[in-house]
Amino acid sequence: MKHIFAKKQLKTLLAEMQDDNRLRRALGPVTLTSLGVGAIIGAGIFVATGAAAKGVAGPALMVSYALAGITCIFAALCYAEFASMAPVAGSAYTYAYTTMGEVFAWIIGWDLVLEYAVGSATVANGWSGYFQSVLAKFGVALPEYLQKAHYVYDNGHFTATSSWLNLPAILVVIAVTLILVKGIRESARFNAAMVFIKVAAVLFVIMVGAFFIHPANYTPFAPYGWSGLSFFGLHVAGQTNAGGDPVGMIAGAAIIFFAYIGFDSVSTHAEEAVNPRRDIPIGIIASLLICTVLYIAVVAVLTGMVPYAQLSKDAGVADAFRQAGLPWAEFVIAAAGVAGITSVLLVMMLSGPRVFLAMARDGLIPSKFFADVHPVFRTPWKSTMAIGLFVSVLAGLLPIDALLHLTNIGTLFAFTIVCGAVLIMRKLDPHAERPFRCPMVPAVPVLGIAACLLLMGSLPAANWWRLIVWLALGLVIYFSYGRKNSFLGRELRGEKIADRPVIHVQEPAH
Repeated sequence: MKHIFAKKQLKTLLAEMQDDNRLRRALGPVTLTSLGVGAIIGAGIFVATGAAAKGVAGPALMVSYALAGITCIFAALCYAEFASMAPVAGSAYTYAYTTMGEVFAWIIGWDLVLEYAVGSATVANGWSGYFQSVLAKFGVALPEYLQKAHYVYDNGHFTATSSWLNLPAILVVIAVTLILVKGIRESARFNAAMVFIKVAAVLFVIMVGAFFIHPANYTPFAPYGWSGLSFFGLHVAGQTNAGGDPVGMIAGAAIIFFAYIGFDSVSTHAEEAVNPRRDIPIGIIASLLICTVLYIAVVAVLTGMVPYAQLSKDAGVADAFRQAGLPWAEFVIAAAGVAGITSVLLVMMLSGPRVFLAMARDGLIPSKFFADVHPVFRTPWKSTMAIGLFVSVLAGLLPIDALLHLTNIGTLFAFTIVCGAVLIMRKLDPHAERPFRCPMVPAVPVLGIAACLLLMGSLPAANWWRLIVWLALGLVIYFSYGRKNSFLGRELRGEKIADRPVIHVQEPAH
């Protein structure tokens, strides 16, 4: 059992970067920043904003976004330090392996898969809503039994509907999966085009919507209060809704935290960066700062254009322009929303397989399947297809509300681990080369941990139970398979390892 706490040495990670089983290096700082922006701006701003302002925070959602952004900045600085030290696939999973031990690495890796897979399903749900609103402009409507998820989520309970499944959500997941299998260059180019469209749409919303702001709509500014705290369903402070869930500014920050998920995915592509020690920190921090400014500006415009109680829960930004008497703008924003949300889906589904790839390289999951890199496309194609299948099932059957909350708690948990890992690594190996150093340690990591725990406590209790069940399932898999097959554990037990995945890669000339 002592082997489950064994740590992977940083020098071992760096040595592995020199072997043949590597992904193709094709991403520079601009492309990585574009991937970060592509992952961040999407369903969070086009979908979640309206629902959060209407039922959780009101106009104070502007402050909620600022609070969530500050929390992400703490985590981003910690991510950037680790990504520059260990520029390999795996993100927080790899960082936990070097600082906390194998079993903790498994927990965070399993949690990251939850974050990216459920986050992708959430985004696909939002994409479907915007896509169907565009079709409606042309008088096209899908049959009712194919328009939405089979279940709705109301006051903590799932209820079946007359709809069979959300067909558009399933189809877009399949399409994105095929693009990802094709290759990282093709995925990056597609993402860059989508990012250009949606950033232009966000700037359009800000510049045009500013002329339709009515200051009276900002009153009351915080109709649900400034807090909204609970822990495991126990009310701590602030107001609650009819279902007993917290509402208020802090609760709003916890709900819309989903809007910021994506900057951490940049670190999962460290192995595909041309100069990871420099480019990964730039991509993480630049994408987060750009999106934070845009988010706060959009929320200010949105809640100023339309009274918060009248915002749409499904397509808040586009509907606000409709209510302002600009139906042509509604169509433009809805179309851009489709493009923008597509890029989010692409980057989130790009990240999950790379976490599985890192876990498979360590023997914690079957390496012949999950570490199999396509001989032509140089992508982890089998794990990409497996996650695509899982995401399509979630997106087709489950509603956006439940998926949104589950993604948030998984992400906050991952951020907490990364912030703690920086503190531990500074003690374990203070002299290791750190091309980027997180400033003001220990203050920044400690504030990051505190802010993440604060927001986790503001989420409904059901999300805690779902996270616990998912992690318990993961531990069953670890103790029944991962512990026995871990390459590190087998080395410590003196076993000879002949089944490490080795694929010879011809690196492209730069």
